[in-house]
Amino acid sequence: MQERKKRRIVIASVLKPIDDTRMYGKIGQSLAETGKFDVHIFGYPSPRSIPSESIQVYPSDSFKRLSIDRLLQPWRLIGDVVKLTPDLLIITTHELLLVAMLVKLFTRCHVLYDLQENYYRNIRYTNAYPKLLRPLLAAYVRLKEIILVPAIDYFILAEKGYRDELPFLKTKYIVLENKLLRPSGSLPKKSSVDQHIHLLFSGTLAESTGAFEAIDLARSLHAQEPRIRLTIIGYSSQVSILTRIKRITEQHHYISLIGGDTLVPHNDIVREIFQSDFGIISYPPNKSTENCIPTKLFEYIGCKLPILLVNHPQWVERCEVYHACIPIDFKNPDIPAILHDMRTRQFYLTNPHGVYWEEEAAKLINFIEYILTLEKPEL
Repeated sequence: MQERKKRRIVIASVLKPIDDTRMYGKIGQSLAETGKFDVHIFGYPSPRSIPSESIQVYPSDSFKRLSIDRLLQPWRLIGDVVKLTPDLLIITTHELLLVAMLVKLFTRCHVLYDLQENYYRNIRYTNAYPKLLRPLLAAYVRLKEIILVPAIDYFILAEKGYRDELPFLKTKYIVLENKLLRPSGSLPKKSSVDQHIHLLFSGTLAESTGAFEAIDLARSLHAQEPRIRLTIIGYSSQVSILTRIKRITEQHHYISLIGGDTLVPHNDIVREIFQSDFGIISYPPNKSTENCIPTKLFEYIGCKLPILLVNHPQWVERCEVYHACIPIDFKNPDIPAILHDMRTRQFYLTNPHGVYWEEEAAKLINFIEYILTLEKPEL
């Protein structure tokens, strides 16, 4: 019997590295492991080798975050993607919307947009871009999304909250939350000989993610409990933020930084989670994150790491099911009470569920198979 031809799927990004946890580790690997799909990934280069033989990767040349090369990169993809004649193109950024429309025109492929961020809110309400430029750039991105919606067959939403924030999507979407990709193999846990209390702040290092609130909390806790240690692990695209963090780590021996100016492999972050006593989630109030579930919330719960959690009702509610957190007012933290709870409270009396990626992977595979049964788009 003749072997059934695999359907070709291209996943493309501009800034995400080719081994990005969601694009490669979750979506790409989940599809490739079925044996039904020929998966190709375009993205920013990674300093690490890519172990999978089931996925073809196409790293771009390196470029700066704010540069002409970044503006040109989407257009450099068109020829290579068209040559592959994909059955399905999945884009992960608004920068590829127009490119996706052209690829669809040339190849008649289906197009999905994996919406990992509400770009309008992220640009408008954080300090990632110059203040005067933010409203104009945010409006440009939103206008582009609205105009090019007809070119997208369906949207994949990384957050349930985007259903209300992005009404122009109508019903053309599926929600696949950014849940924990279970680590392969066993990871070493903290040594019982180590009597320090290890706190962890992981992920994007920025004001909008609460990096400095986490540092302030660690400093206050350390003042009353000298065994406190803080590890900061993640990446910052903003030189000013990274400079501030490095200056703090130089001045306080109990605060250390891993990464900073380089992307950190997800397995390294998971390893730190297993070697920590508490994770910190300290996002300050901001319209860019008010309806989101932080990826690290899934990661910490999935690894049974107790959380020092900002008192955000939706996040606290998720954690209380598993007795996973100590809610904190980061503006006015009650340090003695926090330390008391850290020493005496019992966590994870209920085993976590609903936080692992395989639950989303099954939905993803069924959804992709459905999309590929639809008639090819008309030219």
